[in-house]
Amino acid sequence: MTKSTNPIPPGFHTVTPYLIIKDARKAIDFYKAAFGAKEVVVMPTPSGKIMHADILIGDSHVFLCDEMPERENLGPLSRGGATSSLMMYVKDVDTLFDKAVKAGCTVKMPLSNQFWGDRFGVLVDPFGHVWSLSMHVEDVSHEDMAKRSEEACKQATAASKK
Repeated sequence: MTKSTNPIPPGFHTVTPYLIIKDARKAIDFYKAAFGAKEVVVMPTPSGKIMHADILIGDSHVFLCDEMPERENLGPLSRGGATSSLMMYVKDVDTLFDKAVKAGCTVKMPLSNQFWGDRFGVLVDPFGHVWSLSMHVEDVSHEDMAKRSEEACKQATAASKK
């Protein structure tokens, strides 16, 4: 065995999400259609379940596998909802958001420009995972962000009272 000179494999970042999914094969195909994912590795079990897969979305790897209830590995649909979400920064958020919706994602929060300087929206994929899609459109100072945040909270409170 050859010793690695870098503890992080080439092409990876410090954090790599690992999704547990009911029907991982179907999810891989969906992520290809919705987010332009590319298959890197798919390792099936003898029974045909996917015990590990690696897909690439943009420059980020996402690992995933099929649910394995015997190991208490369950996805959001079996647990009754997502326990985390994935954040994606992209160059053209409007195009990707529309593509993902057409592929089968549901809109949890429509795309809009946010007080922190991003154009941002939230989707839920057919497997129960939450995807926040964003594109940075404006640099905002901490001071201005605090003011904008306060105003956004006031508007949200007023809207909830209607």
